[in-house]
Amino acid sequence: MKVADDWQVSGTCDPWFAPVREVFEDHLRRGVEHGAAVCLIVEGRLVVDLWAGMASRREKRPWGEHTLVNVYSATKAVAAFCVHHLVDQGRLALADPVARYWPEFAAAGKERITVAELLSHQAGLATIVDPIAAEARYDVRHMAGVLAAQAQEHPPGGGHAYHAQTYGLLVGELVRRVVGVSIGTYLRKEVAGPRGIDFWIGLPAVHDHRVAQITRPLGVEPPEGQPNLAAVFQTEPQSLTARAFNNPPPAPGAVNTRAFREAELAGSNGHGHARALAQIYGAAIGAWGSPLLSSATLQALCAPLVAGVDGVLRVPTRFAAGVMSHTRDHRPGQLGEGASDQAFGHPGMGGSLGAADPAAALAFGYTMNRAEASILVDPRAAALLDAGYRCL
Repeated sequence: MKVADDWQVSGTCDPWFAPVREVFEDHLRRGVEHGAAVCLIVEGRLVVDLWAGMASRREKRPWGEHTLVNVYSATKAVAAFCVHHLVDQGRLALADPVARYWPEFAAAGKERITVAELLSHQAGLATIVDPIAAEARYDVRHMAGVLAAQAQEHPPGGGHAYHAQTYGLLVGELVRRVVGVSIGTYLRKEVAGPRGIDFWIGLPAVHDHRVAQITRPLGVEPPEGQPNLAAVFQTEPQSLTARAFNNPPPAPGAVNTRAFREAELAGSNGHGHARALAQIYGAAIGAWGSPLLSSATLQALCAPLVAGVDGVLRVPTRFAAGVMSHTRDHRPGQLGEGASDQAFGHPGMGGSLGAADPAAALAFGYTMNRAEASILVDPRAAALLDAGYRCL
């Protein structure tokens, strides 16, 4: 395997957590990264904040302290934190029907679907049934309206199915209906901005010079125990799995375009760095800066609402209200070996990960631009998080 062009590591690392740095350096030395960053917060202290490699190999641009990158579905948890922040303000409730705040959502028999079910991938809206043109993917209000009008693909209590592309449309519109502004605006004004957290849903063009270029995995086998999405797309193009990811159809290279970056796709195009992910998870559990959530709301993030074989991902998953829950059986794709039963997080396709463990007062962020075929927790992120737990 080719050694990375530039694996010299910058940043800070508490000597006690040197094993995290060693794992990070090893990844770069062996060439499993182009550019990446990792951050670990423990008991309110930023103990690891490292970055290295190239933000753009084509431009010969190094990864810097403030390099941003798209984190794909790691965005979903940040969107959920916005919803939980509204819960703490008494502006919505997890047990309420979504239609209480978004009346059109009641169409086609969906009047009883709750906010909690929406956040935990139980709404039965993992796909957009009618074909959607690729150019419509950024019209989030139109897409949310299409979802509001259609029926569930499975009845209440029929299990869960990962809402890969639809989650952000649904949660984003719910937030807009409650507060009257887009979820990206709410994130900046009420959640991330006041805490100095450099995370965006809808990235202004002024930040483009900071964004790392993401590569696309081509023909790469997924890690052990994770779904082989490429194989399903080829052999079962009409399956729930394929339709969940491919309508609207994929647009190769779109992740590196201005149109993608500025859209407010609250389930797939958040931009930030590892430090921002660690900080927002740290704020969520009260371990960094101004606490984001109440203790009662935090309990909702620690308590799984659904578990079992996922109708889209086809492997066992566990979801709380907007995050993936840890399980002690250490299946591939789960959080670190030392994680407690309270741990939660969310990976992003290709490798990024945000996670927190209230029992350890720990928050973690990992971002990268060498995309792998991971849809659950990537082995690179898992190795870094495991090393962090071993240092506690």
